[in-house]
Amino acid sequence: MKYSELEHVEGESSGKKLSEEAREDCMQNSKRGGWTTFPYIIGTELGLSLAATGWGCNLTVYLITVFSLKSIHATQISSIVAGSSNLFPIAGAILADSFFGSFSVISIFSIISLSGMILITLTASVDFLRPPPCTSASLGALYTGIVLASLGAGGTGITLATMGANQFQHNHEHSIFFNWYFVISYACIATSSTVVVYIQERVSWGLGFGVCVAANLSGFMVFMLGKQYYRYVKPKESPFTSIARVVGAAIMKRNAARSNCYFYGTAELSRLNCGPTTDFSFLNNAALKPESNQSSDLLLDKRSWKLCTVEEVEDLKTLLKIIPLWSSSILLSATIGVFMSLILLEALTMDKHFGDNFEVPAASFLTFNILSTCISLSILDRLVFPMWQKLFGHYPTPLQRIGVGHIINIIALVGSALVENKRLQVVKNLHLDDQPGSVVPMSAFWLVINLTIIGISEALHYPGQVAFYYQEFPESLRNTATAMISLIVGIGFYSSAVVIGLIRRATDWLPDDINEGRADYVYWIMSGIGMVNFAYYLICAKFFNYGAAMKLSVHSDPYGN
Repeated sequence: MKYSELEHVEGESSGKKLSEEAREDCMQNSKRGGWTTFPYIIGTELGLSLAATGWGCNLTVYLITVFSLKSIHATQISSIVAGSSNLFPIAGAILADSFFGSFSVISIFSIISLSGMILITLTASVDFLRPPPCTSASLGALYTGIVLASLGAGGTGITLATMGANQFQHNHEHSIFFNWYFVISYACIATSSTVVVYIQERVSWGLGFGVCVAANLSGFMVFMLGKQYYRYVKPKESPFTSIARVVGAAIMKRNAARSNCYFYGTAELSRLNCGPTTDFSFLNNAALKPESNQSSDLLLDKRSWKLCTVEEVEDLKTLLKIIPLWSSSILLSATIGVFMSLILLEALTMDKHFGDNFEVPAASFLTFNILSTCISLSILDRLVFPMWQKLFGHYPTPLQRIGVGHIINIIALVGSALVENKRLQVVKNLHLDDQPGSVVPMSAFWLVINLTIIGISEALHYPGQVAFYYQEFPESLRNTATAMISLIVGIGFYSSAVVIGLIRRATDWLPDDINEGRADYVYWIMSGIGMVNFAYYLICAKFFNYGAAMKLSVHSDPYGN
């Protein structure tokens, strides 16, 4: 056996000693990490999250009021930006896990985010770039800044959470860390939707974006200050490479004679010695040993593109089984994306006064959605799930939680259609449909009802999806599993922009002035899509079989962990 092969087996065999280099790294890392790094990770999240949400949550209003973009066009741009910000974390996670490591990725993308924020701030501060007039230079600076800021925010979010979790070695420490991490994230969203938005609209857009620049820079500096204390995890082979190898090997050996000589690998002999499952049996060829060597697994190359282990084959099969359920979540996110886009346009046209003197910024109404989600999570965790366990003897499964989330989401869409219908009746009665920019004398706090309902929905289906993917995904893809929600939301927002574009082309329901349109019809369409998607989800859930780990977990943990 070659020395390189011995070195590879060394990490898997308990009887082998670590190499000198590995031992040194291990001893060095053992002195790092832990709660010493907690202030630096949380401080970084505080700064970067405040910066990202500070410019993102009010982007639609900025495009409409400063750059004079049409309202529907502005919402489509915002949906694309939101989609990109949720898709980029997948790329960041792959780069961190497979190539550069978390520290390098976070550092680089923090600088990219800062550069984008500076450009956006300049469009609101420098006369040459600040409309009016809206020149090609100002639009170029704005769109370049948006792309860089979105890319930077996406590359740091999930990667920072993963790096923070890597500082701890025990499950209870991971739970404490993630609780605080998401508390800080929600606090930043709430702060951005209220304080930062108020500064942008009531004081100065330049100052509001400047606050985001300062937050981004502060987060980056805090992150660098903790450099000497972090525990570093070296990049590993990308799990997606393994998936590609299984497909490639199965295709290359598609005509191979079937036998029982499968390659298990040294770590799998005791766990998978019963052979691969019969599902997607054409993939089993990827694990067939060559006829020239059917005796010893140790002499075979585990990273060959012509031979894969049984575990790698089974991991791909698991992903294929999950895809139908995963796809149903995309349409769920798409309906939420359309809802969020239209709710902001409605708020812009309605009476936003709280009392006689204070006017709530339109983007700040989205805070009610966040508050509803946070409160609902607490109630579900402390009251609803324990009561369910007492009544039925087990906690609700992730798929049950996701299903209830689907139903409540449909209720919110139906409620939004009714509220919008009422708003349009007021517009028609007062003949405001031919007065662009007019304010409808109807309280925008009517929107809070459905924002609250959809917040309850998110408290059910988002954690349910996280638990489901984390438990059902292969171990090699656990980090990717936690990023699946981000991917779903990203594709959902892209889909919402496409849906709005299609509706505009096919109907006159969404003109530039929504007082002249029929946004209530759009809500009804979304409700119908939600119902059809829910039926599809029920079919997928009925035919899905939980893994053994999930079957055990639903009896002991409300989150399926």
